[in-house]
Amino acid sequence: MCVNVGLMHTQQRSETTRAQLLKAAEACFSISGYDGASIADICQRAGVSKGAFYHHFPTKQALFLELLSRWLEGLDTQIARARQDAPNVLVALQTIAGMVHQVFTLDKGRLPIFLVFWMQAARDPEAWAVTIGHYRHCQALFAAMIAEGIAEGSIAPTVDADAAAQALVSLGVGLIMQGLLDPKGADWGRVAENSVRILLDGLRRRAS
Repeated sequence: MCVNVGLMHTQQRSETTRAQLLKAAEACFSISGYDGASIADICQRAGVSKGAFYHHFPTKQALFLELLSRWLEGLDTQIARARQDAPNVLVALQTIAGMVHQVFTLDKGRLPIFLVFWMQAARDPEAWAVTIGHYRHCQALFAAMIAEGIAEGSIAPTVDADAAAQALVSLGVGLIMQGLLDPKGADWGRVAENSVRILLDGLRRRAS
């Protein structure tokens, strides 16, 4: 019994340390970018030793890739929840468009972690593989949702599900990039919602 309790406490401390490192890394990468954030900076912010860092992650890249994967998995969870809670596919897609607001929710002086992920993916083949894999996954997910919308009758039967999904993903990525380049140019979260509403209106099935 004592051994089991001790092991449980050790596992909890290990999980806490790992979570602290991931949280600290997100802050450091957002402030300094990937290259500017050192392992020492991350450890200092997390309040742990370098030994603890290397116990959990062999390299800074390994930590970065886990942070990226977790962030993308979080988006998947939100998309799935939006679909589950919506009465039909069109409502779900409009709800998902509203998630763009999160990309622009920043602390002063920090880059969006989304932008840091993209910048690193352009230079790191492993980060690129994770990022492009999720991009393709999202496109396939949206295509499946649109096909579901056609089957349920909320989307017109003449719509090409794959082409519509590609348009949705391209619109989202383009809006995010525009917002990052010109953050004060508009309320980009609202622009995203309105843009998707216009696109979805073209997909909507009309009454006969």
